[in-house]
Amino acid sequence: MDSSHRPHRAVTFSQAAQNSPSLARLTSLVQESNDRLKAIESLIPEALRPAIQAGPIDQGVWCLLVGSNAAAAKIRQLLPLIQSRLASKGWKVTSIRLKILIARK
Repeated sequence: MDSSHRPHRAVTFSQAAQNSPSLARLTSLVQESNDRLKAIESLIPEALRPAIQAGPIDQGVWCLLVGSNAAAAKIRQLLPLIQSRLASKGWKVTSIRLKILIARK
């Protein structure tokens, strides 16, 4: 029997994140992005909420993923309010980037 071969053990995502600093950091950023979206949700008109998703955070820049150009136009009008809300919750956001999601056919 080959002694260098070890059986693979299945691990949960949370176990993997605990054992990997980079994965733990990524998990933390995803959670923070989702928390930010929850914090601003009340500022977004109810009809637009399904078109908005939390996106990546990169050094003070937060990205919102938007389902259409029309939704992005409305969100652009709300950016000052959104940034103010985030600041009041203690998040330092230097800018918010909007990325329009294009449906794949």
